[in-house]
Amino acid sequence: MTSDALIIDGYVDEPACLGVAPYISPYIREVAGVLSGHGYTPGYVTIDQVRADPALAAGYGRGDLVVMIAGLTVPGAYIGGKPATLTEIQQLGTLLRGPTTAIGGPIAFGYAPGGGRKAVRQAIAGFDATLSGSPAVALDAWLSGGEPAGAADYSLTDPWSVAGAGIVARHPAFPYVMCELETATGCSRATVGGCSFCTEPFYGLPRYRSIEGIAEEVAALHAAGARHFRLGRQPDLLAYQSSGGEFPAPRPEVLADLFSAVRESAPDLKTLHIDNINPGTIARHEDAARAALEAIVAGHTPGDTAAFGMETADPAVVAANNLKAMPDDVFRAIEVVNDVGGRRTRGIPELLPGLNFIVGLAGETPATFDANEAFLRWVFDAGLLVRRVNIRQVMPFEGTAAYEENTIGLHDARFRAFKERARREFDEPMLRRVFPAGTVLRDVVIEIAGRPSFGRQMGSYPILVGIPLELRAGTVLDAVVVDWGMRSVTALPCPVEVNTLPVAVLRWIPGIGKKRAATIAARRPFGSLDEFRKVAGETGIEGVMKF
Repeated sequence: MTSDALIIDGYVDEPACLGVAPYISPYIREVAGVLSGHGYTPGYVTIDQVRADPALAAGYGRGDLVVMIAGLTVPGAYIGGKPATLTEIQQLGTLLRGPTTAIGGPIAFGYAPGGGRKAVRQAIAGFDATLSGSPAVALDAWLSGGEPAGAADYSLTDPWSVAGAGIVARHPAFPYVMCELETATGCSRATVGGCSFCTEPFYGLPRYRSIEGIAEEVAALHAAGARHFRLGRQPDLLAYQSSGGEFPAPRPEVLADLFSAVRESAPDLKTLHIDNINPGTIARHEDAARAALEAIVAGHTPGDTAAFGMETADPAVVAANNLKAMPDDVFRAIEVVNDVGGRRTRGIPELLPGLNFIVGLAGETPATFDANEAFLRWVFDAGLLVRRVNIRQVMPFEGTAAYEENTIGLHDARFRAFKERARREFDEPMLRRVFPAGTVLRDVVIEIAGRPSFGRQMGSYPILVGIPLELRAGTVLDAVVVDWGMRSVTALPCPVEVNTLPVAVLRWIPGIGKKRAATIAARRPFGSLDEFRKVAGETGIEGVMKF
């Protein structure tokens, strides 16, 4: 290794920030900028790479510097990477005895191995410094001779994010890396305590980043080869640069300027998506929210998801946990997003809502799960589209109301039944509605090789795609949807080359099955679609077949 400083990306996941591969968090780029400013040449490895080859981290010695970024404050299930566990973090702290070491990120708030358990705040053994607050600001202060602490300050971090943008090229998935772009820290609902379980109020009231600062970082990332972006580091994008209490009114013209600036800074970008949208904002400011959503749809790329932190459909639990929206509010927000974003571009919806449920909150009873199930039936029966439903158990952190008041473990059997019913009775039929047979998914990146191989598009909550062929990880292809599971779809490479596909793959063509697949294989090659139809009949995907 030629670098004298190393960033170890242990991955982060917070209510308003995702940095698990193929995502790269803003923290990483800002820290890279700080290291460059202090005369270091920063290297970069992910925790997945270190697991595969510990020598990538162990090769550093006296005089060198290693900075690790890690921590989860929401539980999740991941495909692209596995976040660092507390044991792994401590093992690295012990392993790295030669270089000077520091660790930062949400790990400073505590650690829990998963949902349904309280996070424990403790010192991280083996590291010389724990970076408190903004990792980049704290690192700069420490390297300048001060204490390793500091609050977010965009006058500092904006230049660092530009200086550190080139680090994205070192990501093992590059160029298929999703750059999480920060637009704000903090929560407008911090004045009323925020949601009982959420750690975003730890950052205080919102501090909004300037459009100019975001655009300059995007330009630097684009120059480094990045083409995939998400405006994801905020609790509610509709509130960007707004003010006015707990539920500030959206400013559509500002969002239009933001998306325009990102587009100008990366004119050939491939992905521009969003993350969190507060359904309470839509319910309270419907006209302004509708206009803001229209600005998003005008500036983004299709296949986008607006993540709604619904948490529960039980009004009593909403009240007990100071949540942001009642069930009727969320339903209306779903309708509005469908109105604005439900139209299809190149076969896929522009923008759909995603729903988050959290189990184990204060006030939860068996009736809570009945209400959750009834809400999903209401949405489905109304003919609305929802991209995905996340159901997870609360993971309370010290300093949140849920740390002391929760129902963890009290309704485990009912939780499991609700989750299974939602997957079977809502997710699978909803996937058929969102991705009907014949939907072409462009640029699917294979992440798990095998038979079947699994991949996803770059995007915010992309659908998992199973392809019944053995493909190398990193393969990029278009695929046409032919079947559905509870959380994934089965697809075939597009165009569908009927004359060369194995029999075991032919059977996945709609309406074919094993017996007819054998007949098709015996009568190949076909010279035209008409010849094929005489044997196979109508399949619904004729438009993407190749002979």
